Formats: sequence, structure tokens, C-alpha cells
Amino acid sequence: MSTSVLYHEFRIRGYDYVRTIREDGVTIFVIRQRRERLTCPCCGTHDVERRGEVVRRFRIPPIGQRVMQVELAVARVLCAHCDVIRQVHVGFADEKRHYSRSFERYVLELLKHMTIQAVAQHLQLGWDTVKEIQKRYLNKHFANPELKKLKKIAIDEICIGKGKFLTIVLDLKSGAVVYVADGKDSSALDAFWKKLKGARAKIRAVAIDMSKAYTKAVRENLPNAVLVYDHFHVIKLYNEKLTELRRALYNEAKAGPYRNVLKGVRWLLLKNQENLDSEKREPERLDAALALNKTLFFAYYMKDALRMIWECDGKRDARKVLDAWIALADVSGIRMLKSFARTLAAHREGILAWYDYPISTGPLEGTNNKIKTMSRQAYGFRDIQFFKLRILAIHNAKYALVG
Repeated sequence: MSTSVLYHEFRIRGYDYVRTIREDGVTIFVIRQRRERLTCPCCGTHDVERRGEVVRRFRIPPIGQRVMQVELAVARVLCAHCDVIRQVHVGFADEKRHYSRSFERYVLELLKHMTIQAVAQHLQLGWDTVKEIQKRYLNKHFANPELKKLKKIAIDEICIGKGKFLTIVLDLKSGAVVYVADGKDSSALDAFWKKLKGARAKIRAVAIDMSKAYTKAVRENLPNAVLVYDHFHVIKLYNEKLTELRRALYNEAKAGPYRNVLKGVRWLLLKNQENLDSEKREPERLDAALALNKTLFFAYYMKDALRMIWECDGKRDARKVLDAWIALADVSGIRMLKSFARTLAAHREGILAWYDYPISTGPLEGTNNKIKTMSRQAYGFRDIQFFKLRILAIHNAKYALVG
């Protein structure tokens, strides 16, 4: 061991190697600070007088499975200018830390490939120490994302537990989460609007579902932005209504073959025709159910007509298709279709705005799935602030998500 190895391998500069101690499976390098490098921690002057020392040990990156430490007698000095006695700064470690900066970088690198618990066991550290290293790194690099360049964003909520929701805002250009807040009502976005105003961001378009809370919040705070209702959520909402219709028809049907046919087609109604599995005779089963009930038949094929709204050549044609769909649903005599037609009519401009800005909350759905995976693998997060920081950094995850 030499001072050169300390410098090049462990980034310990300005200290001299003294000796090596081995005890209880730990290798300890004893080092000392050069007298000419002693400075006042307050004003930085070299005009100091040594007044004792405190022996401290710091973790450094391991060699194989061997735990490595450095031992340093940290000098206490009296400053001639400040007239106070303080410990000098340790050049290779942050204040109040029992590990070096090189060790901290090593932990962060391992966390890209391992869980917090696995890293703690591998390095023979406490779980909370590893978590604190990651939390401090995330807080430094991701707690305050840049908002000035935002142009197109998506807003959605995610359920993180029974009755617990988070509101997520995603930058559709970079795919990065730029804001996370508790709840799913309009007040969850209050702090975000203030940050946007302070950053002088010029948002052009916002993709959301047909939530009244988000609609109100966007229109009040971004009056010049184009509001785009996510077409995937429109189809999802229609599928939910279609399921409710099938359930109502099933409950109204008397016992017999018709009731049994309806019972077996719930998931088939949610599929598009091109996705039906012919090997499992799904097309035949669905046709049999639809043939038995005109209401279900009409409602199912209205779903295909609804999808045509986003397959037109332009906004003008799409408006005609949407208006025709609403008119046909109004005269169908089916309560579910008439109710859904009123919903579409109320959100007409936001639906058609997709032709001006073809954006959606689809990227947010992928991010939400990553968040759920991360939460499951970590068995949940008690530290909600740490959880939010992990979400803000989730776009940088190029590895299998781990807790």
C-alpha cells in the first residue's frame, strides 16, 4: 500500500499512508493529513494552531468481498482570525458522513443493478444508509426538474394503495416526470402551476383524460393551451359502459341458454374484432351472443364506429364522424349510448383537438406501469418523499426496475 494507491484508486488526495491494520475481517488504512494542508473550516486561512484531534474511520470501496476503511485523526484547529476551535474539513468525505465520496459513487452504481437490500447485504451496511445515499443523490439531481422548456405535457393519476392516489405530470418530449403530488383533484396541481409561472414556460398542449378536476385546472391556469382528451381513455370509458350494459342484460335475462351465453362474453366484448382468437372460437362465441340481443349487438358495433373518429384524414372529416356517432346514439333508444353521446358532445372540441396535437397520456400509462413495478418490488414505500424522488428519476432507468 502507498500514498499513490490512495490517490489513484480511492481518490484520497493530500493525505499520507501510515500503516495497515487488519481486524475482524476489515482492512483499515491509517492515514494522516499533511500539516501544510490544515486550514480553518470557516474562513479557509492556513493561519491555524492545532488543538487536538478526533480519530474517525470512513468506509471506502471494497476490494472483492473485503470491507475496506481508512482511519484518520481529524485535527481540531484554532483559527487566528475567527478565534474558534473546529474540526478541519475531511477532503474525501462530506460533512457528518462515515463513508468517502468514492464509496458513495460505488453504492450508486450498484443500485442500478441491485435492490437496496441486496446492496446493503453485499456491502455489510445498514439498509437505511444505502437508502439515504440514493435519496440524497435523487434530491440533488431530480427534485427540481427544469420546466422552462416544457411545450407538451400529459397529466394523469395513479393509484398507489387503497384510496391513495398520486397526480403525475409528464413531459411528452423527453418522457420525464416533472411533477408528482398527492391526491387526484385539481388542488394537487396548485404547486405545479406556480412553478410553471415562475419558470415562464409556454405550454402549447395538454393531454388528459376526461376528468372534470383536471379539465377545470388546465382551463383556469393554461387558458392558451390546447386541451386534448386522450382517445385511449375515451375507448376505455366506453368499454366500461359496455360491460355495465352486458351486466344489466345478464341480470334481466331469465335462467336459460341466453343467460349462459352472456356470462361467457364479458372479455370478448372488450376486445377489438381483429384481436379475437379464432383457435378458441372467440368470434363464433361473440357472434352467438350478439345474435341473441339487438341492444348488445348495436352497442358492440358502435364501439368500432367510435374508433373511426381517430382514423380520419383530417379534423373536418373527424368532426363529421363524431357528430354522426352522437346523432345515431341519440336515436338508438339505448340509455347507455344516449348518456355516452352527451359525454362526447360535452368534450367534442377536446376530442377533435387530437388532430391539431396528436398527443395522449399513453406514455404516462407506461410510466405508471414502471411505478407499480417499482413499488411491488420494494414492497411499498413508507417514505413517500423518497418514493416521489424515485418517480421523478424513473425515466433514467435503463435496467430492470428494482426496489
